[in-house]
Order: sequence, then C-alpha cells, then structure tokens
Amino acid sequence: MYHFFVDENSILGDEIIITGSDYNHAVNVLRLKNGERIMVSDESGTDYYCTVGDPDGNELRVHIEEKSEENHELPARVVLYQSLPKSDKMELIIQKATELGVTDIVPVESRNCIMKLEPKKVASKIARWQSIAEAAAKQSKRSVIPAVHDPMTFVEAVKRAEEESSVRIIPYEDERGMTGMCEAIISFLPGSDIAVFVGPEGGYDKIEIRHAMNHGIKPVSLGKRILRAETAAISILSLIMIRLEIALENGLKEE
Repeated sequence: MYHFFVDENSILGDEIIITGSDYNHAVNVLRLKNGERIMVSDESGTDYYCTVGDPDGNELRVHIEEKSEENHELPARVVLYQSLPKSDKMELIIQKATELGVTDIVPVESRNCIMKLEPKKVASKIARWQSIAEAAAKQSKRSVIPAVHDPMTFVEAVKRAEEESSVRIIPYEDERGMTGMCEAIISFLPGSDIAVFVGPEGGYDKIEIRHAMNHGIKPVSLGKRILRAETAAISILSLIMIRLEIALENGLKEE
C-alpha cells in the first residue's frame, strides 16, 4: 500500500487533497487508479486509509475510509546527534535511524570528523537527507517523518541536548564494562526524551567526552569490539527501540 504525508490543512472533512510533487508521483509515476487504496499520514501522526478519486487539475482528492487507531511511533522522543561520517554513510544512517523510530536527526561537526560540509552545499545536502528520511518513513509505515536539522558544532549539540532531553548518552570506545549501558537501558521509558550521540570514524576526542560528561551526558560501552559509525548508530537505536516497545507493553513509563 502506497503511503503519503500531508499537512493538516490538506484534510477537508472526509477528503484529503494531495498536491505538488506527491500529486505528480501519485498520478504520473505510480499511476494510481480510481478506487485504489492508499495510506495518508498528517503532521500529528494520525494515519488514514483512503481510496483514490480522479485527478482534478493539479489535485488528487482521496476519500477517507478509516482513521487508524494504531500508533506506529515510539512512545518517546529520540534525537540522534550524529557526527558527520565520510562518504555517503550519513544517508545509510538516516535511513536506518528513521526505520528505528527516531524523531530528529542532528548532524554534528566534531573534532575527528573527516567530512566537512561546505557552507554553500549545506542546504542541498539537508534537502537530500530529508528526502531520504521521508522515503524511509514511507517504507517503514512511520506516521511521522523525522526532521533532519542543520549541522551544528559538538558544543552546540551538547547544549541543545542538555536543554531538551532528560536521558542523554554517548557511546564511547574507551568506556569499560556494561553496567553503564544496563543503567541507560533501564532509563529508556515511554514519555522520556532521549538524546543519543554517535561519533565519527575517528571516534570522540577526550576533551569532547569530558565536556559531554560535564553537561550530564553519560558515556556507555557498546561492547568490546570497535564498531563503525553506522554500526554504532544502528546498534544503540535498536536497543532503544526494543526497550521502549517492551516497556510500553508492560505499562512502564517515566515518572
């Protein structure tokens, strides 16, 4: 079933109007037919099952058949602060982070980043990454598209996480033992606001780790092996997703 996202202004009674690039994709690429069933999600994360009508000018009107009561989103806000990796690894990380339920992705310029974004290319790069998040959200039947933010420095990212998130962790290769990770997992609860920092290929500088710790970000270990940046992101986000789903099923929540 094809999946589209619209803003709430596009919902008019029992109809939803699809316009712009989504209209072109639906009519000229997918060639949706009258009566075909699709899924549409609005900005609040509400899902609608709809049947397609005939195109009208540059609009495609679809009729709402059912409003879904099922929630496809994690019961907590999860923000990934990803230090910029080299090559196109960021695209893979954004795709998988979206599938695993993050709500926001913040590219971070840390000391050991090999990749440096040219200021004049930032806007086009963010647009590209946002389109990857949207495609992954559609594929995984997310109700919300994660927001890919403009890049910020490590210091700026730490400040933002301190102000916005109640649970803050940073996987670090020199952290020993799994006690800290076990404590972190227990703290991942429905209703919490979780910030996850993942470093670049060269890892974090010790100065950065000290700065993070001074602002309440807890270093944790992902085990005895050194993981690639993309593997580390997928590993920690998978743990968070599973913990939150289990906690939700068992009625646990942040107090």
